Amino acid sequence: MTRRDRVLIGAGRLAALVALAAAVLAAQAPGIHPVSGRRFAAVMGAEGADWLDRAERDTEEDPDQALAIIGIKKGSVVADVGAGSGYMTAKMAKKVGADGIVYANDIQQAMLDLLDKRLKKGKITNVRPILGTPDDPKLPPESIEMALLVDVYHEFSQPQAMLRRLHDALKAGGRLVLLEYRKEDPSIPIRPEHKMSVAEARMEVEAEGFKLGRVDDSLPRQHVLIFTKR
Repeated sequence: MTRRDRVLIGAGRLAALVALAAAVLAAQAPGIHPVSGRRFAAVMGAEGADWLDRAERDTEEDPDQALAIIGIKKGSVVADVGAGSGYMTAKMAKKVGADGIVYANDIQQAMLDLLDKRLKKGKITNVRPILGTPDDPKLPPESIEMALLVDVYHEFSQPQAMLRRLHDALKAGGRLVLLEYRKEDPSIPIRPEHKMSVAEARMEVEAEGFKLGRVDDSLPRQHVLIFTKR
């Protein structure tokens, strides 16, 4: 093998390594929504679950008022998508009552394990935990009247696929409700990628077969965005 051959082989290996590194970086880079141009936020891991159960959440988010705005009927079948440790799931279970069902979906088994502990401690029996995937919440088709996503939609790595699956899971006229920190208000102390504007949410969600029916901004920091299945 000549020196020139060794140089060419070395250059080829270097080019291959550079291409591999670029591919790895591309795979790790946050996604961009093709409709709105919004950059997706990273998913919160189970190690951050304490933030979901922080005492300040009552004053910072007023979840009981949020549920009052949404309105959940006794006996209804609903879903908490991205349920995490079950903070909102437990409240929803109380709203639907013994004759209702709450499907609690998450893509992390560690989160569902925390949820299970909450359910057992509270003796809550009307919740059905579901381990989903980034592109499918694994909800039964046409099974739910409302899907609630609390500060989670902005973390979807495949939001279009998830919305299509949620559309399939909702009954005719069913509601998709997003709670998202208001991007329009720079004083809200949350990183920009963990906020959403009404315009972004409407643009993305309506593209997947929903219609924005109501926006409520009476919560301390969040939009309540209520969409209806078309």
